Order: sequence, then C-alpha cells, then structure tokens
Amino acid sequence: MAELKELTAYLDDLLKIKDFPHDASNNGLQFEGGRTVNKAVFGVDGSNALFSIAADLDADFVFVHHGISWGSSLKRIVSLDARRIAMLAANSISLYAAHLPLDAHPKIGHNALLSGMLKLKDIRPFGEYCGKSIGFSGTLPRETTLEKIYETLDRKLASEGDFFCFGELESKVSKVGIISGGGAFPEAFSEAFEQGIDCLITGEMGHSACHYAREAGVSVLAMGHYRTETPGVLAVMDSIKKQFGIEVEFVDLPTGM
Repeated sequence: MAELKELTAYLDDLLKIKDFPHDASNNGLQFEGGRTVNKAVFGVDGSNALFSIAADLDADFVFVHHGISWGSSLKRIVSLDARRIAMLAANSISLYAAHLPLDAHPKIGHNALLSGMLKLKDIRPFGEYCGKSIGFSGTLPRETTLEKIYETLDRKLASEGDFFCFGELESKVSKVGIISGGGAFPEAFSEAFEQGIDCLITGEMGHSACHYAREAGVSVLAMGHYRTETPGVLAVMDSIKKQFGIEVEFVDLPTGM
C-alpha cells in the first residue's frame, strides 16, 4: 500500500510537473478518490471505458497521458464529464495525468524511449512547443529506409494500429526528429529544415502538414497517436512498481488513431 500524497509527490518530482506551466493539460493529480493506493492502473487516455475497467480491477489509482482536466478546468460537470467523474467518485479512484512532461522527459518520456528504440546517436532536444522542446532528434547508426524504421518501431511498440508514411517507404534517411502524438505541426517542420532532419517520426499527420513536409524535404512516418504515447506510460508504471511495490496494470485501449 502507498499513501496517495507520497505517490503523487513522487510523480510530481519524477516528471518535473512544475516545469510545464503553459501546458493545456492540468498536469498532476486531477481527482482525489482516496488517501491510499493498493493497485494502480495505467493507460494513455482518461475515459469512462478506462475508469470502468479500473473499477472492475479494484484499482484505486489511474495514471494517464491525456487526462480530463484541461485549460481553465471543468467549468460545468455535466453530460459525459459527469459520467467520468461519477465513475471515479463511486469507486474511490484517484486520477493523475502527465501530458507534455511525459512527452519531454529525457529518460522515461515517449520521445526519449522512441529514440532509444532506433538507437539514435548525437541526440539533442527538438520540437519546441509551449516554450519547451518536447521531442528529440538524432542520427541513425546507418542510413536506413523508412520501411526498416517502421518495422523496428512496429516490433517494439506496444499495442497495434495503422501507420501512415509521407514519402516513399524505400527512401533512405539518416537524421531523425521524433515528436510523439500530434507532432506534425508547422514549427516542427521549420525546425527540422533548419537542423537538416530528413525524417519526422510522430503519431499522426493532418492535411495541412503535407505542404510543410514537402517544402522542408522531410519524410514523415506516423505510427499512430495512441501507439507513440504508450512507451512513457509503461515506463512510469515500471517506476511506480519499483518505488512503491504496489500492484500495477496497463490497460490497452487503442483508438486506431
């Protein structure tokens, strides 16, 4: 058993929550369900489905990358938001969320772990967002085709899902930028262009990003928003288990996006 205050204090410090004041997510403890934690459930997205499974598993703590409190928080707790809160409250489940802090963490963040999967060298911060670099760039051990990169990530990432490639799978790249989730934003392509990056690995790519990618001469490998944001969640789960010795479980609820 762990005290909720001790668990959340550990996460706040581990993920440097206070270093991201401009994140849209209200990172940290978002709902207090009880004072102690015996079992913790981990997932990517805070949803009624996840909270219901957590209740069935007799969990009293849920950690997610995408929480339920954003911006100026919940001004009115009605409709679907009310259902989510009711599920947590009825089952005394506390909810903790870490958004940008989990993208950016240099050791257990999504992007650091994705960099490790590809064995990147000369790693440096990349992808400035909300005043912080949330991704990383680096050089592959050798020039590699996009297809080989996809195969490596597909083998090492949790869950399953479709992928999208902007560029030819047979084309070879050497310098990679990584921003998990929705990382194909205009500033990322400008930064990639300036750094000589020829491949961006992210989760998803919207229509408007195609022209930026083409103009920057950057191929894009979109491995799925959900899939690219599982590594950090799993790493935090392992850290909590080692630190507190409580029961933990990852719940895989892929969105297909």
